[in-house]
Amino acid sequence: MATIPLRSFQFYAIRAGVNGRACGLACYLRIAPTAGSLEVAHVAFAPELQRTPAATEALFLLMQRAFALGYRRYEWRCNALNAPSRAAAQRMGLSFEGVFRQATVVKGHNRDTAWYAAIELEWPQIEAAVTRWLDPANFDAAGRQLVRLATLTEPFLYRKG
Repeated sequence: MATIPLRSFQFYAIRAGVNGRACGLACYLRIAPTAGSLEVAHVAFAPELQRTPAATEALFLLMQRAFALGYRRYEWRCNALNAPSRAAAQRMGLSFEGVFRQATVVKGHNRDTAWYAAIELEWPQIEAAVTRWLDPANFDAAGRQLVRLATLTEPFLYRKG
């Protein structure tokens, strides 16, 4: 098993495009080496990165690194009302695990938190699906995808929601 870092969080700048300008960030959070789990969090993409293959690749590389380091569980939590984040988690192959009702208070309001995760046994299928989706052959001359990533990952989701 690879060495697992012991930090409680680790931020990454995401650079994309020919100029290499930072246009996003993400973080590993709730890093629990003894449990072999960590969470991806604080994902924020500038408009030029949103809804691009580069954005998907950045999330994929974070997941790939976590499993390569020996983690056995990769988590994604979000506000249960955040439909785009929930869709993105499932699109990346993370399965729905439930909603923690009134999990926290944000700006004076209750927040329900939706949980998604992928485990090490699912990683080979996720890796193959995302690699297939990122293949340049999956995009036409205008850069439009031919097969949606969700089409490739949906069949092996443990649970949707």
